[in-house]
Amino acid sequence: MALAEAEYSVPETATIVSERPDLDEAERAALTARIKALLEERDAVLVAHYYVDSSLQRIAEETGGCIADSLEMARFGKEHPATTLVVAGVRFMGETAKILSPEKRVLMPTLKAECSLDLGCPPDAFRAFREQHPDRTAVVYSNTSVAVKALSDYVVTSSIAVPLVEWLRDQGRKILWAPDRHLGDYIRRETGADMVLWDGSCVVHDEFRSRELEKLRKAHPAAAVLVHPESPRDVILQADVVGSTSQLIAAVRDRPESEFIVATDNRIFYKMQQAAPQKRLIEAPTGGHSATCRSCAHCPWMAMNDLTSLAHTLEHGGDEIFVDEEERVKALTATQRMLDFAAAHRRRVLGDA
Repeated sequence: MALAEAEYSVPETATIVSERPDLDEAERAALTARIKALLEERDAVLVAHYYVDSSLQRIAEETGGCIADSLEMARFGKEHPATTLVVAGVRFMGETAKILSPEKRVLMPTLKAECSLDLGCPPDAFRAFREQHPDRTAVVYSNTSVAVKALSDYVVTSSIAVPLVEWLRDQGRKILWAPDRHLGDYIRRETGADMVLWDGSCVVHDEFRSRELEKLRKAHPAAAVLVHPESPRDVILQADVVGSTSQLIAAVRDRPESEFIVATDNRIFYKMQQAAPQKRLIEAPTGGHSATCRSCAHCPWMAMNDLTSLAHTLEHGGDEIFVDEEERVKALTATQRMLDFAAAHRRRVLGDA
């Protein structure tokens, strides 16, 4: 790991809880109705990440929008006829939408919603990292800025990273990976690829604690453990399922267990409960021995997305995403390579190729 993770501060909004406690039921209902009307008036569609508040996810569902991971959010927005995309998530998700849909207006409830992985991988430092390893293929996680994507060869999501790196390995390529060290370590162990890893981490997943997870498993011996691969290795090694957000939701739906210990952002429980309302979901521990709990199982930047900020951006349009066109085109090339690979991989898996 050649570089240290950049410094950043976690916003005080880490204490925000679901459904904005400062709003009463009537205020939430009024804001929700106003947002729905504004979406129609502005020819806009709401695309929301699994990690934002359930009130925003619900609006996306009820207005023909989308709840998904960052790439599917962007793909949905590209294919939707709306001229304005409203992206409820963090900044790189809005940028990804703009990379794929440059002709559309892309708004966010707040541009202050960042990502520790993005902030921890500044473009100038990443460029220097690449220059230190000129013989390696640069594969970057989607949780990066458009500028970092523009400096890469491939962009990947957690759901496609392992097969894509396997494919590159089979071509004899050595990999330069950024920014999440835990996901990179997981991919390296799964594929056996020669990988150099950037030293970054997610403030949510880095907090899950192995020792406390062991205790929780003993208290719930029949529960399956679901872990996102941005988590530390000793947590991943206890998992029954390691996967992306959509893969973990599918596991709750499809697996026979009635209880699940879930090591990812707890706002994913909204879609998990829809997928399997009869099953019990238990948060994996972020507290206990040696824990610092900078996130407590919910991203503080995702928590900045709320009904008030969403209504404000639709009313005034101030929180708009703009990207440099030269960087966008380069980032699109790296992103399109992944999309092409994912489509071919899907055909192979389904036996269509």
